[in-house]
Amino acid sequence: MDSWKGLGYLLGMRNCHEYLTFKKQFNQQEFTPRKNCSICGFAKRTCYCHMLKPFDSKIIFVILIHKLEIDRKIATGRMSHLILKNSYLLPGHDYTNNETLNSLIIDPTNHCMVLYPGENSANLSIFTDEEIKAIVPKGKRLVVIVIDGTWATSRQTMRMSHNLEILPRISFTVNSPSNFRIRKQPNYECCSTVEAIHKTIELLKDSQGFNVESRAHDNLLNVFDFMVSNQISIMEQSQM
Repeated sequence: MDSWKGLGYLLGMRNCHEYLTFKKQFNQQEFTPRKNCSICGFAKRTCYCHMLKPFDSKIIFVILIHKLEIDRKIATGRMSHLILKNSYLLPGHDYTNNETLNSLIIDPTNHCMVLYPGENSANLSIFTDEEIKAIVPKGKRLVVIVIDGTWATSRQTMRMSHNLEILPRISFTVNSPSNFRIRKQPNYECCSTVEAIHKTIELLKDSQGFNVESRAHDNLLNVFDFMVSNQISIMEQSQM
């Protein structure tokens, strides 16, 4: 008996024609590409776009997404950009000659700061209300540059991007672990990009004209938590 006929027999097929028809249908199903959302990149059942509630934080957030993070659907820099009005999402790793970033830096109406920890970084968590208000010179708008990537790639971006070296830095104290449970954090103090942006807005309060009591910025965490819960559910189902 030929091998393909024997396989057809083992599969309980009555004849060769039925087996080949089944095989063709199976292959078509196996290689049919899954249609993902063109906005968030997730599959239909995990798409979070229906939860997006874009708002104006009165701060220009510039998210520098590392080239290794671009194709990762769980990268929260993209998520943040979809929620934050007037924000930028710039892919790359060395931003020294990035025209968009440099135009924002040299704009005399802007006050650019990098959200990045370190000895020379101003810790917003210990600032008084008056110090928070004085963080941006009068008449200027705050531009916060956020690096979206792993700690290793973030350090690389900071080291390679000479235009970031001259900018003042801000940071905050982390009081609770990240909810990014689908991605291992190297240290307790580490958090996702979307969590870091939410915390920054929370600490700056109304100093830039945003009404923090509206809680509009909580949409950042709501969408993030929705995405994390969905991914955990999928992982648990795959292990059953």
